[in-house]
Amino acid sequence: QVQLVESGGGLVQAGGSLRLSCVLRGGAFDNYAMAWFRQTPGKGREFVGTISYGGGKTYYPDSVKGRFTISRDNAKNTVYLEMSSLTPDDTAVYSCAASTDYGPAAAYQYRGQGTQVTVSS
Repeated sequence: QVQLVESGGGLVQAGGSLRLSCVLRGGAFDNYAMAWFRQTPGKGREFVGTISYGGGKTYYPDSVKGRFTISRDNAKNTVYLEMSSLTPDDTAVYSCAASTDYGPAAAYQYRGQGTQVTVSS
């Protein structure tokens, strides 16, 4: 059974940076496109980007483009989310997801539990 485990969340000041990691266990990592989402009680779940199987393609929504970068290390079964110029509006639970399809509209078969990111003003 595929399991996704995120790490790296925490408290950061506005303007700061943070890198999240997500490890995929129990599956062939390079068979999956990976994505990151974030969720807050008020806004619901928001897609923040995706990366293709080999890492050659990425896609970001306008809300994070230029500030967030997704990368992956297939040798380590790990996908990363590097966030910079953080604002309090970026406060959320961030989770990763895996899909056999690539693209912003892909359906995700597996999701992690998430890691809390809090940005203080």
